[in-house]
Amino acid sequence: MTKGAAGAAGAGKKTVLITGASRGLGRALAVEMARRGHAVVGCARSHDALHSLHADLHPSPSSPSPSPSPHLLTTADVRSDGSVRELAKLVAESRRVPDIIVNNAGAINKNNKIWLVPAEEFDMVVDTNIKGTTNILRHFLPLMIEKKQGIVVNISSGWGRSAAAEVAPYCATKWAIEGLTRSVAKELPPGVAIIALSPGVVNTDMLASCFGSSAALYQTPEAWAPKAATMILNLTTEDNGASLTV
Repeated sequence: MTKGAAGAAGAGKKTVLITGASRGLGRALAVEMARRGHAVVGCARSHDALHSLHADLHPSPSSPSPSPSPHLLTTADVRSDGSVRELAKLVAESRRVPDIIVNNAGAINKNNKIWLVPAEEFDMVVDTNIKGTTNILRHFLPLMIEKKQGIVVNISSGWGRSAAAEVAPYCATKWAIEGLTRSVAKELPPGVAIIALSPGVVNTDMLASCFGSSAALYQTPEAWAPKAATMILNLTTEDNGASLTV
């Protein structure tokens, strides 16, 4: 990974937008970014899960008059263009245009041969992983371009660069993320970059749906997050279009 170019890795505190922030990798990354002093804009579909995340991002204040929170947590469904449009409006109005976006929200199909995957389940994976990522790009890239700087991290997968049986819908969407990232990288003006990032193998609910109890053999999101945060914070515009792995 290159360093020294203009980009989101410069000195100072960053505003980091994380989709799917209520659980798994998104939640762990949000907590780690906040721990390092960066402002987190987190979205997810579950209000209750976001309320729990809020408690993790805001340790009990030592003084009776704590300063206003630097973080913004709100419900949003990345599958809905309208929902993402409202999210972008809220972010812009609150002057929290992100320096870094992590397109983390994702879904996987239950292990099954492709001809046995119900159409509704296939649509859910595509709508979340491809359309959800694209909805964020549609409404947030213009804000970054206007700001003349920003880094977008599209969470990919090892299965976006290889293949496995019974997860064809998921593999297809992550291969799509790799191609989408490389294509969009060619469209961006100076100062803005986009990267595909495979998290590696991490013990999340999604991994457990594929690996069953064997998922417990792999690192936890909490062990993964410090490495991922360091890598993401050190991305620069010279990394534009790259396919990287934590």
